[in-house]
Amino acid sequence: MERFPRLPAMPPLDRAAMLTAYDTKLRAHVPDPLPEGEVVERDGPVVRILSAHGQGWVVYPNLGGLEGEALDRLIERQVAVFRERGQKFEWKYHGHDLPADLPERLVRAGFVPEERETVVIGRVADVAGPVALPEGVRLREVTDRADLDRIDDLEAEVWSEERSGIGAMLEAEIAAGPESIRVVVVEADDGTMVCAAWARFPAGTGFATLWGGATLAAWRRRGIYRATVAYRANLAAARGLGYLEVDASDDSNPILQRLGLVPITTTTPYVWTPPA
Repeated sequence: MERFPRLPAMPPLDRAAMLTAYDTKLRAHVPDPLPEGEVVERDGPVVRILSAHGQGWVVYPNLGGLEGEALDRLIERQVAVFRERGQKFEWKYHGHDLPADLPERLVRAGFVPEERETVVIGRVADVAGPVALPEGVRLREVTDRADLDRIDDLEAEVWSEERSGIGAMLEAEIAAGPESIRVVVVEADDGTMVCAAWARFPAGTGFATLWGGATLAAWRRRGIYRATVAYRANLAAARGLGYLEVDASDDSNPILQRLGLVPITTTTPYVWTPPA
């Protein structure tokens, strides 16, 4: 088994500094090159991501002081673009965003808030280490479309939703930048996929961002999600990256905080869906 040296205790993370780094480095980071079929447009302070896979997004580091009617017009322009495309999209709202009445304005424009998540950040060095899997499962990296589509099926089963196009999205990202993303799955001895997760490595940020982690109900509380976090932290360490960032659900947040990640803000998807 590979051994990781015990490092001296590090001082607590400066949460204010981490929030600033998150806002300035991660929130509106645009991959280069873009995945096939993805288009990025800028509209004032926001970045609009038009995707051929699943939904679109509106992201931004801040709204540049927009408020009132000017903010309503910005929101209306985003809705108009996606209405013309017949595509749903997510306005990625954060708990420290201004103005304070932004959520109310989004709801008035037809957006529906989904489950709030907690943004947590930690040092790679505090999380990287042995990957401890329970008996009866194995972890491997995947790139084939067949495996990626199985991830789509797993996500649909875990969240009781329709297939979301995650397989196509991941395939496009891998094709555009093979070194910018790694996808891992955990499978039982009978071949059943029980967990899937991926890590993105946005260039020039010093961060790895962790996504997915959906685990079948019968396989939870066995350390599988924790093992995928350690594995992905090891990938980040091998790249010389300093920090991990996760939009953590209420299920994963306690696990991640026990591993040393700290909460810095919250994020809530506000989703607009075109009329049927």
